Amino acid sequence: MPLTARVRTRDGWPVAHAVVTLTDAAGRQVLRVEADAEGSVHDPAVLAPGAYTVIVTAVGHAPAAAGALVTDEAAGVQAGTVTLARQGGAELPPPGPWTVDPAHSTVAAVARHLGFSSVRGRFTDYSARFEVAADDVTASRVEAEIRAASIDTGNAARDTHLRSADFLDAGRHPSITYRSTGLTAAGPDRWTVHGDLTLRGIRRPVDLDLTHLGTGPDPWGGTRAAFRATAELRREDFAMHYNQVVQAGIAAVGTTLRVELDVQAVRGTSLPAG
Repeated sequence: MPLTARVRTRDGWPVAHAVVTLTDAAGRQVLRVEADAEGSVHDPAVLAPGAYTVIVTAVGHAPAAAGALVTDEAAGVQAGTVTLARQGGAELPPPGPWTVDPAHSTVAAVARHLGFSSVRGRFTDYSARFEVAADDVTASRVEAEIRAASIDTGNAARDTHLRSADFLDAGRHPSITYRSTGLTAAGPDRWTVHGDLTLRGIRRPVDLDLTHLGTGPDPWGGTRAAFRATAELRREDFAMHYNQVVQAGIAAVGTTLRVELDVQAVRGTSLPAG
């Protein structure tokens, strides 16, 4: 068993086609092997006893290196599991397409009311997809569409008013859309998503503060990832000027909205039943 290794991300996902290089004590390259689609390496070459350095590299990931000592030709180098971090130290789910599952996600907006309390609403009809880029994770893309008329605050009269031209103007502008323009790492599991939000037919740049909460298997045989994201919107940026002034000059509705997203996404382009 001369050289074996398993290359994984911090979340335990295989790093397909990572390259494992073995150098001797003089720094000369002795062996160079590409991992398979499951991130596994096995090369039968016989290695002479001595000290070696195992170097593992992969596009979009920071390299890793470790020392190895071969005392017996039959034993070789068993590198075990080598963990690679995303370039820059930030993690996202495995590359490829992902589809947001509305049944296990929440798209909410919070507004200040009377200057001292909050009113919370949520949208019940929306779809979203994103693509995690393999080589340069900052090139990942997000697209979402929300049906404006699906706003639900738990009060029918208020919801009707929110759908009117005073606020969402859902009759003339039935869709709210968001399309990303870039991604910036803000920490090991945090990102800033840069994008354009179109609301009431008006497009404005809006950044989302995104946290990756983890990735793992689901009960239906798929893979899921969870995220939390927030953003602040100014109503006037989208021509929502309606307000009432109550006593002491306090506005009935705050000038800003806080968007709160709790999202589950399924790996792939379709959603499972259940």
